[in-house]
Amino acid sequence: MEMTITKIHLKRVRTIADYQFGRGAGAALFPDNAEFQLSTTGRVRQILLDNTRIATIRAQDGMLTLSITGARNLHEFIRFPGYRVVVNNEAAPFVAKGKNAFARHVVSVDPDIRYGQEVLVVDEKDKLLATGRAVLCPREMLAFKKGMAVDVRSGMEAYCRIENEKNYLQGQQTV
Repeated sequence: MEMTITKIHLKRVRTIADYQFGRGAGAALFPDNAEFQLSTTGRVRQILLDNTRIATIRAQDGMLTLSITGARNLHEFIRFPGYRVVVNNEAAPFVAKGKNAFARHVVSVDPDIRYGQEVLVVDEKDKLLATGRAVLCPREMLAFKKGMAVDVRSGMEAYCRIENEKNYLQGQQTV
């Protein structure tokens, strides 16, 4: 039985996600109807679902960077405290707008996170606020009182605003 190109790409990105986020993460992140945007060399660059980016494969190391849609899927799949940096309620509204998370606001963190790893930023009730890259290791995030802990890539509030604008332009009303 011959595999189609799309199935080969799907298998590849699911394998990367399983390696990066744990077994089963690939299937949770990338459904069977995922689409792929390729580079000029034919490599997968972006993974899309209904023309919305789920993730991008970084060219330098082949790891995934998540969009807020991908982060939401991963948040539902991975149990607390996996891949999470918890910020206090004071910083939560700013992080949700896409601002960076600073060490002084970190309440708790998954001890298995490593520097440079893709993480989910949540509030104290485990509500997803943003996705980004860890700039410090867990011990430093909790010990430091100054400096950035997570370089936030995108926040939930900005994503929701864009979705509402897109729905409005398509003539759909949202509540």
